[in-house]
Amino acid sequence: MTHLVTKRLVLRKARIADLEDLHAVYSDPQVMRYWSTPPHDDIAITRRNLERLIASSEPVVTYFVIEGGGHAIGCAGVHMGDEVGILLRSDRWQQGLMSEALGALIPYFFEELRYPQLTADADPMNVASVATLLSAGFVKTGEAKKTFCVDGVWSDSVYFTLKPAYRAA
Repeated sequence: MTHLVTKRLVLRKARIADLEDLHAVYSDPQVMRYWSTPPHDDIAITRRNLERLIASSEPVVTYFVIEGGGHAIGCAGVHMGDEVGILLRSDRWQQGLMSEALGALIPYFFEELRYPQLTADADPMNVASVATLLSAGFVKTGEAKKTFCVDGVWSDSVYFTLKPAYRAA
């Protein structure tokens, strides 16, 4: 099982025991404000998502549960093609945890899994995620209006790409 370890976090494969912790993340309207789906109003929705996440982690983990202090506090990784997704409990925001997680994930994707690039899509109103992506080295490549409609509210998108750093052989 793949584990990535940072100073404060463990990034690992999802497990069914994460259900309650992840439901706390996915049911929080603050966390889900800029996500592509509404907050989970039923733990059964979170369970279905978690079961898909567990099933998709074989044979290679590409989307990780972020564990901090013995609890699942978010998720991060590649969830479609080469697109990075990041989600963190709101009471853990503004602590540099997502930057720390990306600091472990990016080398894993480029060096271990040999991704040729990583991409990301964020709502431009999500200033924290945009800043996190930029600080991780992602470069803005475009933008679009009205790309997601969640509960009747349209969101825009700003797109990013990160290419691996070339190293002399």
